[in-house]
Amino acid sequence: MSGRRVLAIDAGQSGMKVRLDVDGAREDLVFRGIHTGGPLLPQLARVVHETQERVGGTLDVVSAGISGLTDRDADADALLTLVRDAGVRGALLAHDSTTSFLGALGDRHGAVVAAGTGVVTLAVGARAIARVDGWGWIMGDAGSGYWIGREALESVMRAYDGRGPQTMLTEAALARWPDLSQAYMALQADADRVRIVASLAVDVARAADAGDAVAEAISVRAARELAHSARTAIGRVRTGAEPVAVCAIGGVFGSATLRGAFEDAIGADGEDFRVVAPQGVGIDGAVALAGLSPTHPLTAAVHRAGVV
Repeated sequence: MSGRRVLAIDAGQSGMKVRLDVDGAREDLVFRGIHTGGPLLPQLARVVHETQERVGGTLDVVSAGISGLTDRDADADALLTLVRDAGVRGALLAHDSTTSFLGALGDRHGAVVAAGTGVVTLAVGARAIARVDGWGWIMGDAGSGYWIGREALESVMRAYDGRGPQTMLTEAALARWPDLSQAYMALQADADRVRIVASLAVDVARAADAGDAVAEAISVRAARELAHSARTAIGRVRTGAEPVAVCAIGGVFGSATLRGAFEDAIGADGEDFRVVAPQGVGIDGAVALAGLSPTHPLTAAVHRAGVV
């Protein structure tokens, strides 16, 4: 479908990356992130219309990977109705685990672990796909930035009480809450508490790499959780003993201690799982979504409407 104007959207809570791709020529834009307190589809439609105002011309296809996409919001027909006036003839919506996979591994088989504030793992085999975790900070996201930050805070308060060993992480907590006895009240009252807790993952990484035993232990536990998710997902789609590519993306893997422990855990039991570098990022995957083969296993995870 040469010459069609594909508008790709990588929609996250911290920002929406947009790429207009026409026969290899591209324009990249950034918009404010998803507001989770409001309806999703009008927010995507606003981005489509604002992009059209900036670049001009009609748009043929909108292809979006969306953080935390639920079945309730995955209504491609409804989105198409909202953007038909921009000339759009087709719409594709997918969970960002799908577009993260396509960005990182393209059409290869394997698994992608995307770990930032939250975490989700997606494995793709010859005939099936498997998603593991991505269930949010209340009931999942094992090994994520939030999970690491929560472990750090518990360790700090154990040290404060005398129930656990001293740790460099106490300094990081004191920088945020000078009176640790009141920290829990301030944090519970803060509407931004999930991001704040997750931000401590950076301090854990720094302390672990500096040799702090508590931070090292947290990092290793997180790595093992992430590797367990990857190995579980692969086990659900693997049909033989072929080597499997594993891609680890997201800020959590910026920790040298955690990344090393993850690579060790992935290769446990002699499994031929190979950690590889990503070939691209989420916005690249949102672009690839528009060209996904009908026979690709990930096609079943994409919501479509119109001419795509």
